[in-house]
Amino acid sequence: MTLRALKVLRKCDQVFAEFYTSRMIDSTVPELEKLIEKKIILLTRRDVEEGDVVIDAAKDGIVAFITAGDPMVATTHVEIRLRADKADVPTRLIHGASIQTACAAAFGLQPYKFGRTVTLPFPEEGFQPSSPYDNMLDNKNRGLHTLVLLDIKEHEGRYMSAQDGVRYLMESEERTGRGLIDSRTLICAGARIGSDTERTEAGYPNHILTLDLGPPLHALIVPGRLHFIEAEALVRFARAPAEIMVGC
Repeated sequence: MTLRALKVLRKCDQVFAEFYTSRMIDSTVPELEKLIEKKIILLTRRDVEEGDVVIDAAKDGIVAFITAGDPMVATTHVEIRLRADKADVPTRLIHGASIQTACAAAFGLQPYKFGRTVTLPFPEEGFQPSSPYDNMLDNKNRGLHTLVLLDIKEHEGRYMSAQDGVRYLMESEERTGRGLIDSRTLICAGARIGSDTERTEAGYPNHILTLDLGPPLHALIVPGRLHFIEAEALVRFARAPAEIMVGC
């Protein structure tokens, strides 16, 4: 949280929060309440996407709606801001840290070399979208890195792990066979990026499958063409195989 965000939250009449799109790391709601000196009202997905509780409250006072990360990057809440504008409720956006840049930085990868970000959904009966695979393959063909976000089912207490994400990619490759991933594809697995217990590991798929990265949140990066500095960073900071530096 930025100092600006802290000052604003302490001035608010009400503070609402959602943690179904992400979750706080190294902190709890009671700890945050103590810091901002305000009670936090937790909202469900339905409250946010179908209700107007935040907008209605903002008509009679200063209200904050907070989430983990940067609210307009990996998770977008543009829709609720549009609804507020249509109701003549002015809004002000305060940016936060984003996994979009934090994950790249943790592994020593260059942010401007990333292509389209993808999210891997939990497998469901009759729901196996091809778009994550297609977009990752497009990034690979262009030599770009891919940030792979992993599904969250907060109401069920389910958070996709890095191992689950790798299995998803391997199973997608078995179904399509278009060359996105094989036994020698380098994969970066990050856990709790930005926290005191951050883990960064890089290796081939079967190695990632053996790792215990601990609690969520996890994320993956599938690198494209590596600059020699990026390759050295992966070896030194994420224990990638030294052979990846050959030819960089």
